[in-house]
Amino acid sequence: MDTPYLFLSFFAFLAGLVDSVSGGGGLIQLPALLVAFPSAPVPLLFGTNKFASMFGTAVATVRFCRAQPLPVMTVGLAAAAAFVFSFLGARSVSLLDPSLLRPLVVAALIIVLIYTIYQPSLGDLHAPKLSPRNQRIVASCIGAALGFYDGFFGPGTGSFILFAFVALLGFDFLRASASSKVINLATNIAALSFFIPEGYVRYDLGAIMAAANIAGSIVGTHLALSKGARFVRALFIVVVVALLAKQISQLVLS
Repeated sequence: MDTPYLFLSFFAFLAGLVDSVSGGGGLIQLPALLVAFPSAPVPLLFGTNKFASMFGTAVATVRFCRAQPLPVMTVGLAAAAAFVFSFLGARSVSLLDPSLLRPLVVAALIIVLIYTIYQPSLGDLHAPKLSPRNQRIVASCIGAALGFYDGFFGPGTGSFILFAFVALLGFDFLRASASSKVINLATNIAALSFFIPEGYVRYDLGAIMAAANIAGSIVGTHLALSKGARFVRALFIVVVVALLAKQISQLVLS
């Protein structure tokens, strides 16, 4: 296997592991693609990244759902809303520069980080706050808002979904992570429904990275399920800090 493929396989594995637990795999996998193929068209790399991520996310979704029963209607409605609005978000990119959102994303990440750190018991126990009907309504709104965000801009979508399910719905970190995988899978499929017809996927590279991403997802879900909500919470904080550092650096350099 050529050196770029080995390089990308390693980072795809790492991305699958991190993403399956707390979200944030795009922090690892997409920059690796940009480094390995600096002259390639950016949409091609974005599409290849989504293609590889979809398989790892699908495996993580199945493993979590087998081990952690989820409210099917709540998560299903959120995923459906995320699918539709992710596609609309991708179509809206031409209307406004997505980078204009970066200051708002930085502010949101700071709030998420402070709230999580200063609520040490947050997400330890699964204690839904809303009635089933209201839970479905709020979850659908979360899916719509963050689905649109994922299609339009994207950084940290999985982590934002996880946090929203913990803070707004009262899920523990483990079930929130499982729920975020289902919703992320929907947004990945929505994105690929745009990238694939446009020819923005390198299938030879995507297949190798998908295999590595799946392996990482298997390891990540095993760690999450065996170590529980506190492990997911700890990795979530690490990912949010990394996301925040990246967004601040891009804001300063822009």
